[in-house]
Amino acid sequence: QVQLVESGGGLVQPGGSLRLSCAASGIIFSSYIMGWYRQAPGKQRELVAVIDSGGSISYVDSVKGRFTISRDNAKNTMWLQMNSLKPEDTGVYYCNARRVPPFPNNYWGKGTLVTVSS
Repeated sequence: QVQLVESGGGLVQPGGSLRLSCAASGIIFSSYIMGWYRQAPGKQRELVAVIDSGGSISYVDSVKGRFTISRDNAKNTMWLQMNSLKPEDTGVYYCNARRVPPFPNNYWGKGTLVTVSS
């Protein structure tokens, strides 16, 4: 059974930091592209950052220079270090694990809420 479990969300003031974790089980972690998505109230889910099995990384423009994605294949874990948080970073953050085509495997965690507010 595949499980992706996010943790580390919470309430933080603007300018603060949080570190999100995603612990994976039931998959060969090193074979998956891992990503963080977020969904703000009333908005569609968007990709925040992604890291592939070789360590190649990309970010959405709005978080470049503030967020850092990383993974440890030996620990089956991915992180998102979020610094200089802004109110517009508020939302539910989801962990995603997917294989490249032709493999259809695509899994989601249940999410962790990040609220940036004074």
